Amino acid sequence: QVPLVESGGGSVQAGGSLRLSCDASRFIYRNLCMAWFRQIPGKERELVANIDIGDRTTYSDSVKGRFTISRDKSKATVDLQMNDLLTEDTARYYCAGINMKFCTGRPFPYWGQGTQVTVSS
Repeated sequence: QVPLVESGGGSVQAGGSLRLSCDASRFIYRNLCMAWFRQIPGKERELVANIDIGDRTTYSDSVKGRFTISRDKSKATVDLQMNDLLTEDTARYYCAGINMKFCTGRPFPYWGQGTQVTVSS
């Protein structure tokens, strides 16, 4: 039912780092467009980063230079390395996928359950 499973969330001090991992071993489209989103209660879900079939990446302006999305085909994971964390990065982070080679503005039909990231000052 849910082929994407996030892990790696937790609590960290501002300026610290976390690495989130999306286990996509059961997801048939894991080598296509994949993405990380985040959501704060009461706000719209925000695209953080995505990666396409050629491992080309895009990032939200708010995380550029601090976050890195990557794909590890040997582990069948899509990871999000988060450095220089800010309190504003506090959110629930979700892994998402779609049956498309390239990432567009289309809604993602496949989602994990999310993992919480809390950054304290």
